Formats: sequence, C-alpha cells, structure tokens
Amino acid sequence: MAPCILPLLPVIVGGSVDGGKNLSRALTVTISLALSVIVFTLLIKASTLLINIPQNFWTWFSGGIIIIFGLISLFPVLWEKIPFLSKLSIGSNKVMTEGYKKKSFWGDVIVGAALGPVFSTCSPTYFLVLAAVLPETPIIGLIYLVAYSVGLSISLLIISFLGQKLLNKVGVAADPRGTFKKVLGIIFLIVGIGIITGADKDLQVKILDSGFFDVTKIEQKLLEKVNTKENVQTDEMTQEEDLSASEEVNAQEEVSTKIDKKESGKYLTPAQKSVKFSKVPELVNPNGYINTNGEEIKLKDYIGKKVVLVDFWTYSCINCKRTTPYLNAWYKEYEDDGLVIVGVHTPEFAFEKLQKNVEKAMEEEGIKYPVVLDNDYATWNAFNNRYWPRKYLVDVDGYIVYDHIGEGAYDETEKEIQKALAELSFRLGKNISIPNNISQPENVITVDGAVKSPEIYFGSERNKDLANGESFKIGIQDFSLPKNIDKNKLYLSGKWNIKKEYAESEDLGSVVFRYDAKNVYMVLSSDLGSEIDIFLDNVFVKTMRVEDETLYDVISGQKYGEHKLEIKVKSGKLKAFTFTFG
Repeated sequence: MAPCILPLLPVIVGGSVDGGKNLSRALTVTISLALSVIVFTLLIKASTLLINIPQNFWTWFSGGIIIIFGLISLFPVLWEKIPFLSKLSIGSNKVMTEGYKKKSFWGDVIVGAALGPVFSTCSPTYFLVLAAVLPETPIIGLIYLVAYSVGLSISLLIISFLGQKLLNKVGVAADPRGTFKKVLGIIFLIVGIGIITGADKDLQVKILDSGFFDVTKIEQKLLEKVNTKENVQTDEMTQEEDLSASEEVNAQEEVSTKIDKKESGKYLTPAQKSVKFSKVPELVNPNGYINTNGEEIKLKDYIGKKVVLVDFWTYSCINCKRTTPYLNAWYKEYEDDGLVIVGVHTPEFAFEKLQKNVEKAMEEEGIKYPVVLDNDYATWNAFNNRYWPRKYLVDVDGYIVYDHIGEGAYDETEKEIQKALAELSFRLGKNISIPNNISQPENVITVDGAVKSPEIYFGSERNKDLANGESFKIGIQDFSLPKNIDKNKLYLSGKWNIKKEYAESEDLGSVVFRYDAKNVYMVLSSDLGSEIDIFLDNVFVKTMRVEDETLYDVISGQKYGEHKLEIKVKSGKLKAFTFTFG
C-alpha cells in the first residue's frame, strides 16, 4: 500500500503473468527481487566503492532494464536475438534455451533483480536495519533484512496471484504474442521512463498530497513505540548507573573532603547532576576511526577519567572550518590536563563519506584529536543534533554540562572547559593547575561584519533559490540570464545537469549571484578537472583550478557590502554544491 510501491505494481503483476494457472513466474520475480534487496543492502554497507557511483545510477539501471523488457514484450523477436541465448542453443542446451524463450525465466530474474534498489528505499524499517541494526550486530541485522525481504515477497506474491487470477479469468494473457503482451510492454516502457526521469517520485508525492493511505506513517509510529519501550528500559538502567556512580563518588568525596572541604562544596554529586543535566549518549556504529591508531573508541571509556568535548562537523562546511583553529588550540593546551576532543564527522554530501577525503582535510587543518566517521547519521541522531558545528562538553561523570550550536562563544566555551577540568582534577585528587587564560589560536577566519546572504544549494534536493529555472527538476536544463539579477537568488547560464546534491555544467556555462557579505566560499569539484574565471562587480579577479571535492575560497579580502559575483566555466565540467558567505 505504500505510495512508493504503487507505480511499480504493473511491473510486478505483468512480470508474473504467463497465461497459465501457476505462480512459477511470480515466484521467480519476487524471489529475485528479495535477493536483490539483500545483496544491494549488503553491498552498500560493505563497499565504499559504491559511494563514488552517482546517486542516479541506480534509477537509470533499474529503469533501463524495465525499458528493455518492455521492448522485448512489444517485439518478442528481440529476445531470440540476444547473443547469450543463441550460444546456449548449441548442442545439449538447445532444449533448455527453448524453455527460456517460452517462459523467459532469466528475464524474470533480471526484472526482479532490477527492482531491488528501487524497493530498497521505501520503508522506515529498511532504513532502521540499514543504518542501525546491521552495523551494530551483523547477524541480527541480516536476520531482520531477510525478514523484511520475506514480508515484501509475500505481499507481492499475493498481488501477483490476484492479478494473475483476474487476467486468467478474462483470458487476455493466453497469447504470449498477443495484444495483452504489447499493452504490458507499453506499461513497462512508461514505468521505466518514469523511474529514470523521476516521474514516479512525482506521482508518489501527488498520492501523498491527496491524502492516500500512507503506510509509512503507520510503520514510523510502530517504530516510535518500540523506541519508547527501549528508552524506558534505558532510563531504568541509567538510574541504576547513577546510583552506583553516586556511591563511587561518595567514597571519593570522603577522601577528597580530607584534602579540601571548602573545595568540595563547588561541585554537584552525580545524583544532583542527573536532575539538571542529561547523560551523554554513546557513539553509534562509527564507519571508521581517524587518529586512534585504528582502534575503536567509546565515550564511556573516558567517564571518570577525562573531560570530553564532542564536536559535530563536516569538512566542507565553512562554519566548521572557522571553528577548527580553536579546537586545535584547546586540544594542544589542555590535553595533558585531561581534555579529550572527539570529532564526529557527519557528512553533508556523499563525497564527504570517503575516509581518504576526511583524512586529507584533517591533515590540511592540522587536526590531531580523534575523529569518528558518522556516515549513517547514527550518532547524530542519538544526540538529536541538527547543526554543523555543534559542541557538547561532557564532565567527569558523563553528563553534558555545556552545549553550544554554531560558531562563536569561544571564550565562554573555553571557560566551561576549564571549570570541567578543575572538577576532574579535584575528583581525581590531583593537584593540577588549570590555566585560566583564553587561547589565541592562529589562522583564524574571522567574521567581523554583517553577513546578509544565506547558504545557497545547487542540488535539486535543497535548492529553493534558483531564479531562472526549475529548482526541483532533475536533469539537463538550458538556462539563460534575465536582464535583472535579484539579490540572494541563484542564476545559471548555459546547459547544467541538475542532480540531487549538485549542478554540473554541460558546456562552458556560468553562475551569477548578487550577495551581501565579505567572503565567498563554494563547495566544488570536477571529475577530470575544471578551470573557472572569477569576476567581481564585472571585473576579472582570478582563474581557479577545481579538482578535489572540497570547500574553495572564491572571494576574500573585500569589504562587507553588496557585490555581484560571476563564475564562468573556462574548461571541463564543474560540479557546484553550495555557496556560503563570511
């Protein structure tokens, strides 16, 4: 019943009909689909090679195969001319080949397999298995994945059986070369083209907007109920942990009181903290570790021993880059006093999932503290985070005692670090002198004026500011510039291929943007390299070479104010992801 399934039902029903009274073809299609879902999912989790495959590859792959079999249904002679099958016709395989031609067994296998990636993106349960269960416990995750595929197969078999029963009664499917097969071929072609162009998604949106029964909402509510039960159990465990921790701290405080009774009055006990603060969640299913000597790290291992600053960031974010010098300075200043910084790298774009890209960015930024890769947003969701950057300060008892969103408040954050370290020193009975100075890091990118232009996205998924084209339309569009250019609106010129995350130039096109800020940064890349010319207020500034997938400093050193930026693609194909300003 889910809207994302409805556009594909004709393929399921039609692919299982052979004019007979058995379900052999339906079984072939659905079993192949189920296996494809399992294999596709495991490949996503096991192979980072798939990250480099464009996101729309799977839609072209699935839609293309559906179109091919639509053509075969319209023109059966094409099936007989496939080289692979003609080779099988030699000698003893001749009879088997005739069977394939009559029943299209391998055709049904391929149709089912092609639909796997399409069906894989339809369910909250699927995403739960993919992002949370499978990495944490592979065996249980595999069991859940198989269970999901079995449930999917059963429902599709029922649909196939009912469709086949109806068509058998009507009798229209008896002739494998008759009108029904040709109509079915046309339906296949329409569905295949719909998958490739994204029209199937548009249909899904219209179905949802019309108020059609949305199974995904029901499924989501069921998952929330399960999570609520788990949270209750977790809260009970946390209370027990708090009590045991409280007993431990009370014992420590008896010793500490002998050292300095006045000092002990400054700090809350864990039981008192539990009323005021929240316990820090654990890192969930990291996809990799950097600066840890390849070893796994857990936040719970630092509780009672260290103060931890958890920093959510992503390397192409200018706001994060402006924060990094302060994090580096704090780590250098306070590491010996008990501070641990754990960076949680949660990517905004697909290319940021690659560990080699993150490592290169960290080397350029001089980041020495541990970083975990959070490609599936598992830790991000555990913290209920929604921002880059964001810092959580975790004290000796594992409570989040300070939380800051975005840039700025560096002096305030450092003072909170000093207070947490002072408590750590007291609790451990160590006479550590915590400096109370404020760090002055080098290579700081400052924002000393009013930035009046927002972050602008080029991809269809998040672009709401494209002024001379269709913002949400995926595919090649031919743009022309109007006479008047509005402020904070994106204008493209020439042919651009609009993708979910970025826009890629198809010829020597250009980008025009009127902004109100000082500095301009862009997330750019180019598969084979691209040269672009930068013009500011109609004056040539520089030529820039674009290759790596990263944040580029496009304009700097200007005064705050309103300017017109024009970027002309000089050579190669340019991928543009975002504008950000400072």
